[in-house]
Amino acid sequence: MSTAAAKVRYTPEQYLALERSSPIKHEYYAGELFAMAGASRRHNLIVLNFGAELRTQLRDRPCEVYVADMRVRVGPAGPYTYPDIAVVCDEPRFQDDEFDTLLNPTVIVEVLSPSTEAHDRGDKFAHARRLASLQEYVLVSQDLSRVERYTRQGEDWLLTELSHLDDSLGLASIGCEVPLREIYARVPFPGDGDA
Repeated sequence: MSTAAAKVRYTPEQYLALERSSPIKHEYYAGELFAMAGASRRHNLIVLNFGAELRTQLRDRPCEVYVADMRVRVGPAGPYTYPDIAVVCDEPRFQDDEFDTLLNPTVIVEVLSPSTEAHDRGDKFAHARRLASLQEYVLVSQDLSRVERYTRQGEDWLLTELSHLDDSLGLASIGCEVPLREIYARVPFPGDGDA
């Protein structure tokens, strides 16, 4: 006789109802909820730096930049995720009148954490690639100066890596050029003393 508790499975509708009333954010995949952990100082600085730079460059254009709390749905049954940054430069489409679940991001940015890196590179990216609107997927290291950009090329994704603070990340799909020096402004790397 098994003493393990049966896993509770949720429908997308149940997930959204629970999520909208929860003080804790959860991602949703295949009926399961996954609580989101808090972020480090470096992670927060990178997200704010990157998001602010994008917002500045897109200020006079019909684009919207969402940082951390905009849920993205991939397909009718999910998964539902919370990218660190999502940018949409078309008319934003939302799941419903709550306007808290974006359906058509153009760019997604994920800042890699030790606990999420494998997921961000693996399943999360595999699911995100199913979004017809998504043109660029960006992974940003928080432990060293390294940015990886995946650009949609038809059915394929082209990888470009940048690792010098003098490099600049081109995001052609939204017409932005983001210097790594701005992404990593005031970010202490491990070994710098105060991480």
